[in-house]
Amino acid sequence: MGDLVLRDDRDGIATLTLNRPDKRNALNVTLWGELDAHIAAIRAAGDAIGVVVLKANGPTFCAGNDLSERGARTPERHYQANVITRLATLPQPVIAAVQGGCYTGGLELVLAADIIVAARSALFADTHGKFALVPAWGMSQRLPRRVGEWKAREMSFTGLPVSGEEAARIGLANHVVDDEALNAKVAELATAIAGQSRHSVFAYKKLYSEQADLPLSAGLAHEVFASAGVGPDFAERVAGKFGK
Repeated sequence: MGDLVLRDDRDGIATLTLNRPDKRNALNVTLWGELDAHIAAIRAAGDAIGVVVLKANGPTFCAGNDLSERGARTPERHYQANVITRLATLPQPVIAAVQGGCYTGGLELVLAADIIVAARSALFADTHGKFALVPAWGMSQRLPRRVGEWKAREMSFTGLPVSGEEAARIGLANHVVDDEALNAKVAELATAIAGQSRHSVFAYKKLYSEQADLPLSAGLAHEVFASAGVGPDFAERVAGKFGK
């Protein structure tokens, strides 16, 4: 594996770190390839990994797509969009830790996360319009599902940045914290998830994903009939809780 995306595993938590700080972690084809390989390895690891953290080195989370490589050959059509979808559909919950700029392709990447934690320095923006581009990596679908249609339209039409504080207010981020507290907050959430039953957490993620666009009655029926049932660690966890 290369050095543009680093992986560190600890206590059931896999941390992926964008590591191109000299280029503000701009997303080039090599970086996408490393990220894709890590995603595949995490999926193959199954419940050995309970949660994935996505973060970045340097003061900027991600400046977006590396426009100097626009049109570069990729392994498959719509490659970047497919990598983001593969990240979003991991069985493990994904937490994104965002500091500094998170622009366009970087925003599309973090929208694949289940939980976004923003530092106060974070700035989220959709700047497709600045470069006469239109989204192809999921922005027009994932952003309105996160913040609502009308706020998404504002962000996309204006290209203006949303601060970490506003991101938390509108639901783009789950939390906003001081920059120096970002890693600790993410570790708190990741540790809590990793301590839960993998069976329950993975089943929850699957149910939330499958029911996202269903009406309530259909969603309730789906929850019952698509239930994964009681997990294999039920007895052990009950015994640990009650000392039996």
